[in-house]
Amino acid sequence: MFPGRCAGGPVASGSLSARIPGQLASGASAGEGDPLKPRRSEMAHPRRLPPIHALLAFESAARLGGFAQAAAELCVTPSAVSHRIRQLESQLGELLFDRSPTGVRLSAAGQRYLGKVHEAFDKLAPLARDEEPPELRLRVGAPPTFARNLLIPRLPDFYRHRPDIEIEVAVEAPMQDKPERRDIDIRFGSGRFDERMSIKLFEDETVALTTPTYVSKRALVQAQDLKRADLLRSPLLPWRPWFVAAGLSWPEPARGPSFTDLGILLEAAASGLGVALCTRRVAERWTESGQLQPLFGIGVPAASTYYALVQHEHAQRPEVAAFLAWLRAAFA
Repeated sequence: MFPGRCAGGPVASGSLSARIPGQLASGASAGEGDPLKPRRSEMAHPRRLPPIHALLAFESAARLGGFAQAAAELCVTPSAVSHRIRQLESQLGELLFDRSPTGVRLSAAGQRYLGKVHEAFDKLAPLARDEEPPELRLRVGAPPTFARNLLIPRLPDFYRHRPDIEIEVAVEAPMQDKPERRDIDIRFGSGRFDERMSIKLFEDETVALTTPTYVSKRALVQAQDLKRADLLRSPLLPWRPWFVAAGLSWPEPARGPSFTDLGILLEAAASGLGVALCTRRVAERWTESGQLQPLFGIGVPAASTYYALVQHEHAQRPEVAAFLAWLRAAFA
């Protein structure tokens, strides 16, 4: 038995605690020896825990290597992440990050504290297993070429950061008059679509492309040689701006195969049907594999590119904000 503590087992006859149940032999009042009640010192000085949102900001910034990355993951602003971490540093009385004009990195104190935070999170994790987290679903509509060649290859990176968000990708024909609206819609154009907020994903330029075999067969050495070529058309990307940049006063082609999807247009060129006009980012898969090659070193800033469309009132939903932030970073 420890001095000053009530032992719960049989008490010797004649002792004070036997005569007065609930009171210590030392004469302390009832309750101080009760293990279910807080001690007076704990009641006077309650334990001060760090705010959970500050711990989450610290752990995310340490894991991802920066405040901006943590902000994207937590769906807050970088200044909010910075404020939360400073709040935590103020409470701890030491700097957790070394800050410089080029970025931030964990300090020695931050490295020590990160281990403790991970240990605490590991202990808390089982508490959340009895309750299923809310399911976050996000419906994304996209043209087939963007979905297949630009979005899907990058989605594993998104799931590494946000495995809790379930993505449903729906393919939409690019020339539909009234396509179905989803949480986020990817559209190809100049940015003027409807009343929704439109976010440009990247700048691009248009180039003429065909197969190396077709170049040799038609002896395509300079832009004027395209008069010997079959020009493949698409209503999405007219030839006329490229002609002007190439110094050709030719009108828009009125004849020849025409395609409403850029991926099919590129497949037609890769099959040897002729020369296609397309944007560099869209054509990456074909040019990197050597199926197609840009011609004559001529590129023209694209009047049309890909935009993400979202309702203003939906942009702050956690899953929508997280996906939009990831899209910007993925295509930066």
